[in-house]
Amino acid sequence: MKIVILDCHAVNPGDLSWEPIKEIAECVIYERTSQEQVVERAKDADGILINKVNVTRQLLSQLPRLKYIGELATGYNNIDVEAARERGIVVCNIPAYSTDSVAQHVFALLLNVTNRVDHYADAVRRGEWSRQQDFCYWDTPLMELAGKTLGIVGLGNIGQKVAQIAHTLGMDISACTSRNSSDLPECIRKTTLEGLLNTSDIITLHCPLTADNARMINAETLKLVRRGAILINTGRGGLIDEQAVADALESGQLGAYCADVLTEEPPHADNPLFRQPNAYITPHTAWATREARERLMAICVENIKQFMAGEPQNVV
Repeated sequence: MKIVILDCHAVNPGDLSWEPIKEIAECVIYERTSQEQVVERAKDADGILINKVNVTRQLLSQLPRLKYIGELATGYNNIDVEAARERGIVVCNIPAYSTDSVAQHVFALLLNVTNRVDHYADAVRRGEWSRQQDFCYWDTPLMELAGKTLGIVGLGNIGQKVAQIAHTLGMDISACTSRNSSDLPECIRKTTLEGLLNTSDIITLHCPLTADNARMINAETLKLVRRGAILINTGRGGLIDEQAVADALESGQLGAYCADVLTEEPPHADNPLFRQPNAYITPHTAWATREARERLMAICVENIKQFMAGEPQNVV
């Protein structure tokens, strides 16, 4: 089996090994591949591994040998799965590898807002504390999370892990989820999106991006949000209308916006969120701990082995 890895750099910039794949298949590796280069590079491949390359119906029509697509991520909205299925191409993703890392990042973002760690660490470096008359110094409001209401949109692996951490911190938890109320832990109250927006002090998005929920957080739904609420997005940038969120930050309707994802990545320098001091945005790093990427690589290898054995796993 010949496998072509088309855009490996983000997943493995050189600190992990591709040897386990090379041991089971002929392997050609490219750090990055433009859309225009895909057909030429993959034309003789039985399988491709991708991270962000778009696999369209038109592209698949030019790859008659292709039998396997391995998504080096959990989300697979960059693949026309229906077109692949019509051609008998198996598509597998990597589920749950980054659950702990992304949940950790959610609280890193949230605690930075509530405790202003970056602000005060910088103030100490600038000598602000040294110039004070008192033993302590603060010039911003500080927030305790115990007793606050966390609203989780989407209760998959990451959403559940976030709920678990929040419960440990003493937070009240509500969720907008397709799961039945009877299947939820006692600490989670099921609600509608409108009810969640109305009652939450902190809102965190953990649902996949679909045609139905694109820009679900927009100018209209933001009117429902409790004034001064914190919004967190580690799901997909397209879940929100970025201009509407920037406007809500400007007006104070949102107290803060924390995100690890944007609609366009890498973003344009004039993204409206970048002008907002209460927007805290990290460059899509929540998933990228070494531990998470090691799990990703291990599952990727196992996916290939199972496909070659005629028993594919993690098929989408």
